[in-house]
Amino acid sequence: MTEKELRPTEKKEAARTRAEGTRGVPYFSPAVDIYETEGELVLLADMPGVDSSAVEIDLKDNVLTLQGHALQTHTEGMTPVYREYREGGYYRQFVLSEIVDQEKISAEMSHGVLKVIMPKVTKAKPRKIQVRSA
Repeated sequence: MTEKELRPTEKKEAARTRAEGTRGVPYFSPAVDIYETEGELVLLADMPGVDSSAVEIDLKDNVLTLQGHALQTHTEGMTPVYREYREGGYYRQFVLSEIVDQEKISAEMSHGVLKVIMPKVTKAKPRKIQVRSA
């Protein structure tokens, strides 16, 4: 896989888009691992505290946008004394190349890890073409 096949957007572009949000919570850039197999690219994004219903994935103009929102958990009868985890959102964008079959992209969320499966476009297989007489 070359860098052109799937690459993060420039930091400036992501920061500019993030500023458009209207929520008063911070946004984090989720850590991402990308793996390649013969037939697909697999993107794993760490989004702790995010439920599958709070994830949005958009694809527009070859830009894949991942968004998620994590809520703080509140336990009945307990008062927080010290917290390092805070409520916030996750935001990350990637530019897709033409090797990704955009119609077949799928995603699943499990234990705070978003898995985006991007099948590669199937290329025409080489074959011999028989010539017939007319």
